[in-house]
Amino acid sequence: MMKYLVTGAQGQLGTELSKILERKGADFVGYGSRKMDITDYDAVTNKVNEVKPDVIFHCAAYTAVDLAEDEGKEANWKINVDGTRNVAKAAKNAGAILVYISTDYVFDGQKQSEYQVDDQTNPQTEYGRAKLAGEEAIREIMDKYYIIRTSWVFGQYGKNFVFTMLRLAKTHDTLTVVNDQVGRPTWTYTLAEFMIYAVEHQIEFGTYQLSNDGSCTWYEFAKEILKNQDVMVVPVASAQFPQKAVRPKHSVMNLSRVKKTGFKISNWKQALENFERD
Repeated sequence: MMKYLVTGAQGQLGTELSKILERKGADFVGYGSRKMDITDYDAVTNKVNEVKPDVIFHCAAYTAVDLAEDEGKEANWKINVDGTRNVAKAAKNAGAILVYISTDYVFDGQKQSEYQVDDQTNPQTEYGRAKLAGEEAIREIMDKYYIIRTSWVFGQYGKNFVFTMLRLAKTHDTLTVVNDQVGRPTWTYTLAEFMIYAVEHQIEFGTYQLSNDGSCTWYEFAKEILKNQDVMVVPVASAQFPQKAVRPKHSVMNLSRVKKTGFKISNWKQALENFERD
């Protein structure tokens, strides 16, 4: 039986992944930031040497996209780059496979068609630059790795767009949501399942892009989330919601490399329905 180590085990994805591993009866250990500070190389090495994992699922990340532009800039780099480099070095020394979660923010969002895995990266935010640097560190250090880029993540165990919309709908008659940014929503359950699938099926090492199938604007996503709620959803331009970090206008990533592995990807509407039913 393979042994797994999960970083960021108390975050939105790490919790989902840990729950699935638990249900599968897998041999795994999960660490949150208090039990393993990934920015401390010695701490990471000691934990990895202690656990002796075959696979490290690296879910720990700094994800405050707007804060990363200024007051969180140092933390963003320290966690997403230095921390990832530490985990990669420890994984390499232990002979473990590393699974790293990256983002659509590595692209500039200007392409009108789907982003292919090997398209030119051009991050426009501090967060995107740090996540790309994390990718590059893994490619530099590791031989046995999966980099999985994802986008618009929602799930049961953290703050996300779905919960925000449902919360706001309780206190508002009308909600305005941007309608000029297009992407693919991703259910944490789908993402976690593919992370495990990649390892169990020993698919080719390298970079993959995984979200739920289909695409939409944030407005269309909100409409679907709130279709059974007594609230009006109004489309607006993103210029009406200025943010520190530039959001990609079009970040639809091509999923064909994942599909070729035999992994079945549900449509985002179906994923949302399954999530709400759970």
